[in-house]
Amino acid sequence: MPRRSDPAVAASSRWTDDEGVREPGGSVHAWRPGTNQTLCGLPLHRAGLERFPHVLWIDARWLADTTDERMVLCHRCAAAAGDRPGRRRWTRERPRP
Repeated sequence: MPRRSDPAVAASSRWTDDEGVREPGGSVHAWRPGTNQTLCGLPLHRAGLERFPHVLWIDARWLADTTDERMVLCHRCAAAAGDRPGRRRWTRERPRP
């Protein structure tokens, strides 16, 4: 069971795996369900990002390494999600209203 704080994924495109499950592709961002923006501050609707609440950010990192599909993980979302152990997390200062 994922923790509530674990970010899910929003992506610019999608593909279907062998079992018929939608998977993210293209530009991939971390997103917390219940919000309308990615962790790096990109608005989902305006950027044309599709939500994947069933895919956690950790799983997207694994998919990017193991699949042949093209996936580009956002480096700001990776920093905000805490993917860099031992380093300070990235946070937005002064978000737009």
